[in-house]
Amino acid sequence: MKTLVKLHLLLLFLAFPLLKLQAQEIALQLYSLRNEMKVDPIKYHQLISEWGISALEGGGEYGMTNDEYAKLLADNKLRVIGVGADYNQLTKDLTPIIDQAKNYGAKYATCYWIPHTDGPISIEEIKIATALFNAVGEEMKKEGITFLYHPHGYEFEKEGKGVVLDYMLENAKNFGFNLDVFWIKMGGGDPLAIMKKYPGKFPILHLKDRRKGTPGSKDGHGDVETNVVLGTGDIAIAGIIKEAQKQGTDYLTIEDESSRSVTQIPLSVAFINRELEKNK
Repeated sequence: MKTLVKLHLLLLFLAFPLLKLQAQEIALQLYSLRNEMKVDPIKYHQLISEWGISALEGGGEYGMTNDEYAKLLADNKLRVIGVGADYNQLTKDLTPIIDQAKNYGAKYATCYWIPHTDGPISIEEIKIATALFNAVGEEMKKEGITFLYHPHGYEFEKEGKGVVLDYMLENAKNFGFNLDVFWIKMGGGDPLAIMKKYPGKFPILHLKDRRKGTPGSKDGHGDVETNVVLGTGDIAIAGIIKEAQKQGTDYLTIEDESSRSVTQIPLSVAFINRELEKNK
């Protein structure tokens, strides 16, 4: 009997890494509710919880003290898993970013934009940013924080046999990517193909679908009203979720920048849950 118990425990132990690898969690980028939070942050944090979401990315404290906001999160069983990391701040002092992440207990810090002249970014600017991100990532790693970069569609200028983003993906030694599939598509890239080409570099995905017929852009700008419910646009969201499960991506973050976000987000949550269940 003891032998059987030991065998059972051993099998559970061996299976645990696989279970962990396949466990994706739905998160919400709070920018999706930027306008609503100005009106009633308490109401909308409660609503997020009702949608079945507990992980948050970005946002702020909405005029509350640290203790007040911590209580609001706790009351609604919410937690912040990722904070923003301004590029200019990264070149000066990492302390404010690290302190904010630690204050929330967040394990990720993401830079969402590299300052550059409006339009596509150059390979020279990408090389400078990559070197900075590697240095930043090394320092943040010491603090238990993983540094990420969020491509924004301006990284698809031709370079050699690929695009400038390839340089960053190939040379990212101490940082990963918070891959926004909408902006990859806007820039002319294929988010699913990128995930398959560079597996293991995407602990967070920003899932955002694009209305069919939307023209692309390589400047990081676009009409937010083209954000539609996941699974109804022209981005292969189902395939991306399946690949995320295969790679062990930690968070599938919904970001809906449209004026319809409050009605669209719960439908997108339902879509992700269906796909996750389908691929078990």
